[in-house]
Amino acid sequence: MLIHRTSVVEDVMRDWPATIRTFLDFKLACVGCPIATFHTVADSCQEHGIEEAAFLMALRAVAGGAVDQGSLPSGACSASITS
Repeated sequence: MLIHRTSVVEDVMRDWPATIRTFLDFKLACVGCPIATFHTVADSCQEHGIEEAAFLMALRAVAGGAVDQGSLPSGACSASITS
C-alpha cells in the first residue's frame, strides 16, 4: 500500500510508525493531535506550508524502507508552522 495525498495522517503514523520521525523532521506536530484523525497528508501540508511532493516522497521512502529514517535531514523542507 502506498501513502497518498488523501491518506489520513493518523492512519499513516499508525500503519508506518517510522513515518512519525518524518512528520517531526518537517516540523509537523501531528503526533497526538486530535485533528490527525481527520486531516489528510494534503491538508497538513497546506495548513503548515509544507511542499507536498517532497513530504510525500519522504514519507514513502521511510514507509517503504528505502531510506533509514536517521538519514533524512532535519527540516527536510522549508516548513513554517502557522497558528
